[in-house]
Parts: sequence; C-alpha cells; structure tokens
Amino acid sequence: MSKDKTQVTNRLAELRSKRDMSAASLASKVGVSRQTVYAIEAGTYIPNTVVSLRMARVLDVSVEELFELQASPAKDAARATLDVVLLSDPEQVPEGQSVRLCRVGAHTVAVALVTDGLGLSPADALMVCPIWNLKRNINARVQVISESWKESERLLIAGCDPSAPILASSLQREGCELVIAYENSSRSVELLREGLVHIAGTHLLDGELTEIESSSVFKGFPPGSLAIFQYAGWEEGLVLAPGNPKQILGVQDLIRKDVRMINREPGAACRVLLDKLLKEHKIAHEKVQGYDVVALGQLPAARAVQNKEADCCISTQASARVLGLSFVPLVKKPYLLAIRRSNLQMRGVQTLLNTLGKASFRREVEAAIGYDMRMAGERVKGA
Repeated sequence: MSKDKTQVTNRLAELRSKRDMSAASLASKVGVSRQTVYAIEAGTYIPNTVVSLRMARVLDVSVEELFELQASPAKDAARATLDVVLLSDPEQVPEGQSVRLCRVGAHTVAVALVTDGLGLSPADALMVCPIWNLKRNINARVQVISESWKESERLLIAGCDPSAPILASSLQREGCELVIAYENSSRSVELLREGLVHIAGTHLLDGELTEIESSSVFKGFPPGSLAIFQYAGWEEGLVLAPGNPKQILGVQDLIRKDVRMINREPGAACRVLLDKLLKEHKIAHEKVQGYDVVALGQLPAARAVQNKEADCCISTQASARVLGLSFVPLVKKPYLLAIRRSNLQMRGVQTLLNTLGKASFRREVEAAIGYDMRMAGERVKGA
C-alpha cells in the first residue's frame, strides 16, 4: 500500500454502496483487509496499481472511474508555496499548522499560531514541511493562503507579555498589524540579534537601568545599535491556588514535601529569578518538587496551577490576575522593549511608540492587567 501524498480522490464507498457490497466482501475478493478498504475510502492510503486494478474489476468499473488524480490543486499548491524562517522548531510543527507571515529585513518569517482551543485565528499560510538551507537561513516551507500579509504594515514582536494582544488591538486601529511570537526573554533577544524580529520584549534586567546596552542581556549587539523603551513595571512572584490553601509564602516553602511547583524553560526570566532566589536561600534545586517540570510561557505555567497540576509557579501578577489565582509578590521588574535603531523610522515602529504614550492605552492595560504603565514609551537613558 503506497503512502504517496499525491492528491487523489476516490468513489470507492459510493460504488461499493451501489453494488450493495460490504467492505469485508470487497476486501476478501481483492485480497486486502477490511481496514485497508476503509482507509482507502477515507483517503488515508492510496492503493498500488495491482490493488487498484483488482478493485476496478470487482466493481466492474474502470480505474479512472474509481480514482481521480487532482492535478490542478496540486499544481496550484506548488505555485503558492514559500520558503521561510519558522521561529519554532520545524520538526515540531505539524503539516497543516496555521502560521502568520511577516517581512523582517531580508527575511520572510513565519510564526506558528497557538490556539486556545476555543477558536481559530486568521492565518496567512499553512505548514508544509521542514527544509534546511543554512546558507539562506531557511528552515520551512509553507503554503500561502492569503497575500494580505504583503500589503499590510506589519511588525513582529517576540516576548512573553500576556498583554500583547491589547497592544495589537490598539495598533490595528491605527492601521498597523502586530504579529506576536510568544517567546521567553532570552529567546526574544536572541531573535532580535539574529534580525528575525522587529522588537524584543524582556524582563531579564532589574534594579537601576544604567549602562543597559553593556549588560550581558544584550551581549553581541554592536555598540549603539539598540534603542530600548519602557513598556511596563510589574511584580513577579509565586502564583498559587485561590486563597493560597497551602500557605506558601516564599521560596523557602518550595522544599516542603506537600508543595509541588511547575518551572519555566531555561532562558525564561522567571526561571532566572527562581534560580537566583534558590541560590540566595541556599536551596538546591534537587530539593524542589517539580523543578524539572516545564511550562512554555507565563500563562501556561499559571494554568497548570489553575488546573491543580501544580501548587505554584513563578510568574507575574498579571498571570495570576487573569486566571483568578492568588499571588505572593517577590520582586518588582521592568518589562522593556528593545528595537534596532535602524528600524526606529519605520512607520509601524513610530505607531507603536506613539500608542505606548497614549493615556487611553495605558489606562486600558492598567485596568485589564494591573501593570504600572506610567513610564510606557519612555526611552531608557543611554540606550
């Protein structure tokens, strides 16, 4: 039985029904299993030549009446394919996964859409397959389903901020589309360094924002190449079940036998904070139940607590707030947006910076998420 993915339709079920022939009877006469007949009818498998001829003879039709090769759609699909830089691991993105597209410098970048299980988001293309062309920095092929991405003013932002859709909605009213790649702080800065996003959000820094470009966070960027702006001030701490039933008050409680946490992936700012606090309290991570269990994102980590898969996680107050969970603050941190200075004059970037300075936008985020937005849009000194 061939697994060729050529587009073929068949009338097997229709013709078998007309002849009042069961799948088992047809299978016996052709010399295949009943499951094979069902698989062919469902389009899961395409039979080889011998099986096709036997089926046609048993049903008293020509092979052409039984099977039809869809040449035109396959040809159209080939014309509509595009080689891109997919920000996710292409081996982990299934065929047919929806993606959004954005032009960043010389790159066409694809972002796999994450569904919340309640509906589908507008897509520009569908994943076809991984490909590897290191010279062109290409790792995936997609099938384009809409050309609108070429015509719109689009910005691609990487970051872990749950309020990004509010920013996207505000920008859309100004004629600018924001494509969001949900990545941790380290990965977001890495993508900016590689020239694959316009904006990187990060909350890896804390304390006074002095000599910011010389920090290890922005290592590898040419001196003076970045402009860094305030977005929000927020609190990071322990996200807990409503009412904090286990009375978890700090990282010292993570070594309790009745406490199980869920961690973030390496490179995430919340994991960096956890490691820092564990070191300060001289707690070996081996003593923390759930340290090696990872959630990819602030909200996924908080949802694990909401679903009672864990007792706590390190995340932002916003994650606790939107899911109705309890929160024990540990530190205050700035969330920053890094942009290459060469992109500051892009119309979309200017629209974004103007939006950050609007009182109406700041109020909306403060009310919905609880961030401190007083400094939003202000450029960090020395950057």
